[in-house]
Amino acid sequence: MAGRGYTIFDTAIGRCGIAWGEAGVAGVQLPELREIETRKRLFQHYPDARELRPSEEIEVAIEGIAAILRGGNADLTGVALDMSGIPAFSQRVYQTVRRIPCGETRTYDEVAGTLRASGAIYSVAPALGRNPFMIIVPCHRVLEAGYYADRISPNGGSVSKRRLLSIEGAQPITSKTLFDVLLPVARPHPQA
Repeated sequence: MAGRGYTIFDTAIGRCGIAWGEAGVAGVQLPELREIETRKRLFQHYPDARELRPSEEIEVAIEGIAAILRGGNADLTGVALDMSGIPAFSQRVYQTVRRIPCGETRTYDEVAGTLRASGAIYSVAPALGRNPFMIIVPCHRVLEAGYYADRISPNGGSVSKRRLLSIEGAQPITSKTLFDVLLPVARPHPQA
């Protein structure tokens, strides 16, 4: 695609990368251990991108990502994403996950239930595993049924889900759904 650009930018967790095209953000790369590795990963995914000065729209995305990575809150739901080449089901998963508020988590099962699609339960995790829009599509907020938070997509660089959730003030075990399940059992029943 002609006109695709990228830039590297500072965040509280290191130097991240973002690539974009005419339709919007094409991908976000969280920091690798060294900036050169972050750049290499971007080049692998976007070999036609040139290092460019970001547009105003991309600057808004960069500022939002940086805010979230320093523990702030930013609404990235309005950031345009270039979904060309992304399967329709994955697009639906990404749209659903974008609505999970900062500091909250959901399980893969919960996301699948929201989609109400046959076989969704088996397709949500692979779709999120290919998520090119780290932080903008906050796949780190989606956990396994046991609320484990260690795996993240390849664009996550050297950063774990647990670290991202910690920055946001979320604890993987504090999912609303888990409390809905456990608290009724743990709460003493009122005497009649």
